[in-house]
Amino acid sequence: MRRLVLYIIILLSALNISANSAIIPKLTISGHVKDGKDGEVLIGATIYVKELKTGTVTNSYGFYSISLPAGVYNITYSYIGYNNVFKNINLTKDITLNVDLEETRTTIKEVVITDKRIDENINKAEMGVEKLDAKTIKSIPALMGEVDVLKAIQLLPGVQATGDGNTGFNVRGGNSDQNLILLDEATVYNASHLLGFFSVFNNDAVKDIKLYKGDIPAEYGGRMSSLLDIRMKDGNMKKIRGTGSAGLISSRLTIEGPIVKDTSSFIISARRFYGDSYFKMFPDTMIQDVKIHFYDLSMKLNYTLSDKDRLFLSAYFGRDVFKFAEDFNLNWGNNTETFRWNHLFSKKLFFNLTFLFSNYDYGMKVEQAMMGFKWIANLQDYAIKTDFTFYPNMKNTIKFGFISTYHHFNPGYAKGTEESTYIKELKMPTSNAMEDGIFVCNEQKIDSNLTVDYGLRYSIFQNIGATTVYTFNSNHESLDTIVYEKGKFYNTYSGLEPRISFKYSLNEKSSVKGCYSRTMQYLHLASNSTGGFPLDIWLPSGPNIKPRYCDMYSAGYFRNFRKNTIEVSLETYYKKYKNEIDFKDHAWLMLNQKIEGELRFGKAQTYGVEFMIRKQEGLITGWISYTWARAFKTINEVNDGYEYPSNYDKPHNVSVVANYEITERLSIAINWLYATGAAVTFPTGRFTYGNTVIPVYSERNSYRMQDYHRLDISVTLKGKNKPGKKFYGEWNFSAYNAYNRKNTWMLTFEPDKNDENTMIAYKYYVLPIVPSISYNFHF
Repeated sequence: MRRLVLYIIILLSALNISANSAIIPKLTISGHVKDGKDGEVLIGATIYVKELKTGTVTNSYGFYSISLPAGVYNITYSYIGYNNVFKNINLTKDITLNVDLEETRTTIKEVVITDKRIDENINKAEMGVEKLDAKTIKSIPALMGEVDVLKAIQLLPGVQATGDGNTGFNVRGGNSDQNLILLDEATVYNASHLLGFFSVFNNDAVKDIKLYKGDIPAEYGGRMSSLLDIRMKDGNMKKIRGTGSAGLISSRLTIEGPIVKDTSSFIISARRFYGDSYFKMFPDTMIQDVKIHFYDLSMKLNYTLSDKDRLFLSAYFGRDVFKFAEDFNLNWGNNTETFRWNHLFSKKLFFNLTFLFSNYDYGMKVEQAMMGFKWIANLQDYAIKTDFTFYPNMKNTIKFGFISTYHHFNPGYAKGTEESTYIKELKMPTSNAMEDGIFVCNEQKIDSNLTVDYGLRYSIFQNIGATTVYTFNSNHESLDTIVYEKGKFYNTYSGLEPRISFKYSLNEKSSVKGCYSRTMQYLHLASNSTGGFPLDIWLPSGPNIKPRYCDMYSAGYFRNFRKNTIEVSLETYYKKYKNEIDFKDHAWLMLNQKIEGELRFGKAQTYGVEFMIRKQEGLITGWISYTWARAFKTINEVNDGYEYPSNYDKPHNVSVVANYEITERLSIAINWLYATGAAVTFPTGRFTYGNTVIPVYSERNSYRMQDYHRLDISVTLKGKNKPGKKFYGEWNFSAYNAYNRKNTWMLTFEPDKNDENTMIAYKYYVLPIVPSISYNFHF
């Protein structure tokens, strides 16, 4: 704690507030930047002062503050996809200036490339950060016509899909549990619908998506690889609007509008996937009995109390059901809730108070004679967060605050049915924990070329009873149990997590950047699947599991062309992990009370190079990316202690995403992906011991699946949207895996019927070409 206090003192003393700045009084311009059509605040809008050749950007709530000496200034407000607003201001006192931007309307005959200041990618100190908006995601071809946030994320450099059609993703060699996924700042523990084929995020309710692939801000912690920050729309402040879609097997509807015009608003967005009807078409009565569907509901209210106060309440509810006749029933779901209060203490001090709730639960029921059982499990978070943003002058933006989270873990409880003789009752130990973090960071502009973003996070993790803890010897054999009473704090971990990045401008169109960060992770996912499977078990750090941490170093070159409409970036990174986790061979994870004895610990390293070229405006938009990446682990008692590729080591990845506006009503979009096959362990032989046939396996992950590649195509035909027309729509025709590539989903090995000593591999694939048609409407 002393080091943290000392760091804060050094940070504050580093502020570039000279004696001259004290003599020359500074006046403040502050306010919000919004969409003029619906009143939505714009995140990351640029405010540029022409005379001083500097500026700022709006925060996550559309707020900005900039301090200037008295004088006359020409200020430009800009945002990608919107027309610039120019203000000539004679600054003689502090002023509040709220600005509305109008969306750019580009015709086919006249494509105007405006000189917008959309060069945040070269001027911000942050790196390894990718931004997508709902409009971009909507243009990407979708599986079964269902636009998906996470599938769009998988097309970015440094991001890999965990499986064919799966929404799970790995970032820069990290496991999927190393991604912190936030919906309005509430944690989403399983972001998958339909066993991973769709994500829980409804694109119609999403406003902003930002992926941090390494340079995670100091205000966030708890994960080592990435932060996916998803913000919901606030709701239209001007008028009632609606949008929806009717497809072959799914539909969605969103309604938003003002409660009190320009003061309060709401948005409600619902989805329903009815795969049940698809299986009814099969002649096989067993297939007809399959019931699989999901639904979700996203809601948000916001109310402007005054120019200084605003309240937000958002919630998400989702559920999946997979049922086979009366013999098998699996269901799972997420629930998140966020209550937030924004307050302006002054034109230079912005404050947030946030209360958060998150719940993930699942249940499985098997009706089978002798072996029937019911299994339930859940994980809950209750959190409070405060964060301040202080704008002391034009050269510094300081953020500080804390977050405290209470975790409750119920990894599994199973009880046999009345007829069951195999399972009577089995309960894994429940547990609780407190995870706290305090942070401070500053973005400092040293001069016109050099900007440094530095910060520190101090995190504490404490285990709390009531629970039962098993002790193990050096051979991972259980020795004894320790029972802790309710409310007992019995174990504590803590650590400092420094973060620093810099940007140095080579000229107006290019810059170089560098970054170092340390991240710690106290929660760990026990799973043998690659992502999306709902029966995953989250385990807290404790006496038997140390927290993992990662040191990441990265550097990059960034260049813009053609008035900032084409962005080019080249980044490289190296990550070193300590206390990394893997499982012993043939680990038993399901309903294992002593699951910690199945874990093995060691170290890991990942490194790679990412290249991307992106075009954001014009008739043709999209990007091309290439990633070369490696990921290795060295775990005691796994692979005889030798280094081996991790499950997500895929050296070569290519993504091509393009959207072509042929006419004002007709557009075509494609994306093509290629990835090296995943590293896997294969059986290489077998032998007979007594009456038992025992397989012999290769070294850990010494083989690879077939390389993965896929082409998706979509065509969108828009209806005529004449001025004053209240209802209009568009047809979307798409083909997922257009050239019917049979990508491997699973391999199984079975003995040859003619020679039991010979093994034959059988390949399974789940997604051939999948055509779909949907109708999207707006009113």
